[in-house]
Amino acid sequence: MSAWSPSMTTGGPSFENQTIRMVVHSSVAGSRARITLSNRYSPLPLQVASATVAMQSNGGEAEPGTTRRVSFGGSQRETIPGGEEAISDIVPIAVRAGQNLLVSLYVPDRTGNSTWHSDAFDTTYIAAGDHTDDDGSAAFTTTTTSWYYLAGLDVEATTARGTVVAFGDSITDGYHSTTGTYSRWPDFLARRLADKPVRHKRSVVNAGIGGNRVLTDVPNLWQGVSALKRFEHDALGQPAVTDVILFEGINDIGNNAGPDGGPLTADALINGYRTLIDKAHAIRVRVVGATLMPIKGNGYYSPAAEAIRQTVNHWIRTSGAFDGVIDFDRAMRDPADPAALNPDYDSGDHIHPDDAGMRAMADAIDLRLFAGGHLNNLNV
Repeated sequence: MSAWSPSMTTGGPSFENQTIRMVVHSSVAGSRARITLSNRYSPLPLQVASATVAMQSNGGEAEPGTTRRVSFGGSQRETIPGGEEAISDIVPIAVRAGQNLLVSLYVPDRTGNSTWHSDAFDTTYIAAGDHTDDDGSAAFTTTTTSWYYLAGLDVEATTARGTVVAFGDSITDGYHSTTGTYSRWPDFLARRLADKPVRHKRSVVNAGIGGNRVLTDVPNLWQGVSALKRFEHDALGQPAVTDVILFEGINDIGNNAGPDGGPLTADALINGYRTLIDKAHAIRVRVVGATLMPIKGNGYYSPAAEAIRQTVNHWIRTSGAFDGVIDFDRAMRDPADPAALNPDYDSGDHIHPDDAGMRAMADAIDLRLFAGGHLNNLNV
């Protein structure tokens, strides 16, 4: 099943004769791992001359003796055509829930614009030359906060029974959460699920992209194509997916971005949700809808935007279209001003929660939603 899998976009930097070492924070315990490399949003073939997986010791340092070479179809070199992905052979390595791995890729030739995930809220380490086998980090003299080409870690789970995909925008992606602390709300949810009896256990995959919209592509290419275009790949394409938490739409509202370049209406956004729900239900994946949180005080706010948010939230709560509902709006709004985010959880921009707010979001989720079986439209 999927233990970790960021959604990828286009427009990343180019690499040449460099090793990219990235941190993978597994949401579930497992063994017999494999990785997915994505060249999906790049025009040029990607040459990977060497790849390794190791246990993280500290920062870019690997625990001595834990490095494992990664092969693809029995070869340690792999060429991934533009627009495609590659899944590795099985790697004999075990991981605990919440444990970090280091995945290192050596790319010898100029890559052109990389397929990447811009806002990792984790540290990636870059070295000149091939240092995939290094335990130490001395050669990794450059750091970034993005992931490149690495689109997934799958494991043979020892206890979990399925994958929950948190599908959304920057709030799900973790904007304003503290780098390297795994304080996004899906991280907190994963830890809650890991602590529960086996029938509740699920891995949690974060398919958030900052700035992403439901109905339309974002002009900033690194913020991704629309949810309508990426949902099947990024959410429904995850191994062992059982549930999707759909929490997206505030960027459509804040940008007044309706279909075909017109203004947004609540009906248009609701129809977008219905399309995504139908896609999931067609393959027997459950969809849990999450209400959109307050934005008063942010530049997105206007009376017209608030009216759409309220209409959409009412539909999420009452339509019965979802298999369950998480009321993030109720959990996160200011009791004194329900159109605004609770000051105790506000990162300062009046739309993104801080770390405490991210924890509060995860704590607002009833884990019975993921206990398996028919949800019977459980609302929480």
